[in-house]
Amino acid sequence: MQARGVQIFAITDHDTLAAFEQLEPVAGIRIVTGIEINATYEDSEVHILGYRLPTGPSPLTAVIDANRAARRVRVGRIVAQLCAAGHAISFEDVEAEAAPNASLGRPHVGKVLIRKGIVSDIEAAFRTFLRRGTPGYVPSTHITPHEAIDVILAAGGIPVLAHPGRLRDESIIGELAQRGLRGIEVFYPTHDANRVHHFREIARRYGLVMTGGSDFHDIRYNTRGVGMEVAKEDIQPFLDLL
Repeated sequence: MQARGVQIFAITDHDTLAAFEQLEPVAGIRIVTGIEINATYEDSEVHILGYRLPTGPSPLTAVIDANRAARRVRVGRIVAQLCAAGHAISFEDVEAEAAPNASLGRPHVGKVLIRKGIVSDIEAAFRTFLRRGTPGYVPSTHITPHEAIDVILAAGGIPVLAHPGRLRDESIIGELAQRGLRGIEVFYPTHDANRVHHFREIARRYGLVMTGGSDFHDIRYNTRGVGMEVAKEDIQPFLDLL
C-alpha cells in the first residue's frame, strides 16, 4: 500500500469484520472499519458497504452470523451441482482457499476451479460455472438491501451502495436513498468514464457521497491490485462523514 501511495483504506470483507482484529496501524495511512453485506432484491444480489463500524458486538452481529451460515449452505449446494456436472471438487477444497474466519463464497469456489485446471481465471470461473444459467449457479438468500441499510445505521455506520454498475435494475437506488443510503461507489475498476459520469449524476440527484473501491480479493486472481485513484475533492464529502 505504501508503495502505491495509498493514503486511506478500508477492508470490506463479505459478511465479516474479522480482519480488523489482527490489523496493525500503518504509519501515514488512515484505516476505516468496513464490511460488505450481501443482500438479495427481486432474485438478484445487491451489495451494501458499511463504513465506520464497531468491531465488537452490535446490531450487525446477528445479520453477519446469519449471512455466513447461508453462505456455507449455498457453497455446499454449488459444490454438489458442480460434482453432478462431472467436476470433482469438494467442500474441503473450497474451505482450503479461504483465510481463517473468512466468509465462504463463489470466489473461493472459483479458485478451486482454477487450481484444478478447470478454468484459467476467476472471470472464466464465473462466466462458465457460477453465474445464472450455468451448472454451479445457486441463487442467494440474504436479507434485503433495505434491511442491510437499517442494520448498518443502527450500528452507527455509513451505508454505501457497492459497484452500482453491476446492478440489474438501477431503479432501486432511489428506494435505497430514501431508506437511508448515504453513498454510492462511483469509482470502480469496471466503471469507464461514461459510467463514472453516470453515477456522479445519480449521486448528485440523491444527495449521496461518492466512494471508490478496487474490489480486490487476491493478487493471484486479481492482477489489478489494491487501491483506486480518486481525486481528493471527490472523496472529501465521504471523509467528512467519517
